[in-house]
Amino acid sequence: MMAAPKKVCVIGSGNWGSAIAKIVGANAAKYDTFDSTVKMWVFEETVNGRKLSEIINTDHENVKYLPGHKLPHNVLAVPDLVETVKEADILIFVVPHQFIAKVCDTIKDHIKKDAVGMSLIKGVDAGPEGLKLISEVIKGNLGITMTVLMGANIANEVADEKFCETTIGCKDKAYGPLLKKLMQTPNFRVTVVEESDVVEICGALKNIVAVGAGFCDGLGFGDNTKAAVIRLGLMEMIAFARLFCTDCAVSPATFLESCGVADLITTCYGGRNRKIGEAFAKTGKSIEQLEKELLNGQKLQGPATASEVHQILKQKSMMEKFPLFTAVYEICFNGQPVTEFISCLQSHPEHIHACPFQRKALT
Repeated sequence: MMAAPKKVCVIGSGNWGSAIAKIVGANAAKYDTFDSTVKMWVFEETVNGRKLSEIINTDHENVKYLPGHKLPHNVLAVPDLVETVKEADILIFVVPHQFIAKVCDTIKDHIKKDAVGMSLIKGVDAGPEGLKLISEVIKGNLGITMTVLMGANIANEVADEKFCETTIGCKDKAYGPLLKKLMQTPNFRVTVVEESDVVEICGALKNIVAVGAGFCDGLGFGDNTKAAVIRLGLMEMIAFARLFCTDCAVSPATFLESCGVADLITTCYGGRNRKIGEAFAKTGKSIEQLEKELLNGQKLQGPATASEVHQILKQKSMMEKFPLFTAVYEICFNGQPVTEFISCLQSHPEHIHACPFQRKALT
C-alpha cells in the first residue's frame, strides 16, 4: 500500500511565512507525497475593509506582508490556529520568536503525536536554565521531532524566484529526503546537514551582527568597515556555537553552508535588521518606534536576540568574550552612544587584548 499523502501546514503568514507557503504550496500540488491542500495560519487583520484571510483565499495574495506575489490556489488561509494544525503531518513554524510559547500552548493538545516540525524562526530563548533554541522550546512543549531551515533567504527575493540556497538542519536522517522534496525548487536549492543546532544558532545570531552592520551604514562608514563587522561577527557566532551547542558537533563546514556565512552576508546588506540599525544611527529614534514606522507590522529579531544572548552571557560571566554582541545590546537598550560601536570594533580582542566599551559595560 502507498503511504497516505502527508498533510502540511504553515504556522505564520508574514513576509517569510508567505514566501515559504508559495514554495510549499507549489510542491504539494506537484508531488503525490503530499496532500494538495496546504493550510496557512493567518493572524486575522482587516486590510482595506476586508479580512486578510478572505483576501488571501479570494485573491491569492497576501497584500499586507507579501504584496505583488500570487500564492498557489491550494494554499488555504485559516484564521483559527487549532484548525490549521489538525491532522497535519508536517508543521512549519514561521512566527516571531516572541510568540512561539503562546502558539505551542494553543496547539499542544490538537496535533498528531508523530508529526514532524520545522522551525524557520530566528531567535533564542533565555530562561532560568540558560540558552534554549526555539526548536528545543517547540519540542519541549509539543513532544514532536523538530528540524530547522535557515539560509541566505530574503523573503521578497525568494518569492521573486531569484536563485538562492538554504540549509535544513535535521538530526534524524530519515526526515531529510522528505523535507528536501517539500522545500526544494530549481531556484531554492536545499542542503541537508545533521548539525541542526549549529544551523539554528547561526540563524539567530546573524541578526545581531546585521544590526551592527546597519549602525555602520548609518554612521557613514563603508564596505571595508562592514566587512570587518561581518568577519568579527562570524567569529563570535562560531565561538558562541562552540560554547553552547553541546548536543552535536560544531564543524567549520556548517558555517560555510547557506545558514552560516552566506546568510550573515546577505542579512548585513539587505535585511530588516540592517535597515533598522541604519535608521537608529541616523535618526536617534528608539528601536520600537522604528519598528512601527518602517516594518509594516513585521517584527524585528536582532535587538530582541541581542537581549536574550546578553542575558545568557551575563549568567556565564562571558560578556567580554563577545564584545560585538554586547555592544549591540548596550546601544539598543542601555543608551550607549551608537558612535562607540566603531570604538569597540577597533578594540576587539582580535586586535587588542581588552575592549574599552566592554569595560564600561562591566563597571
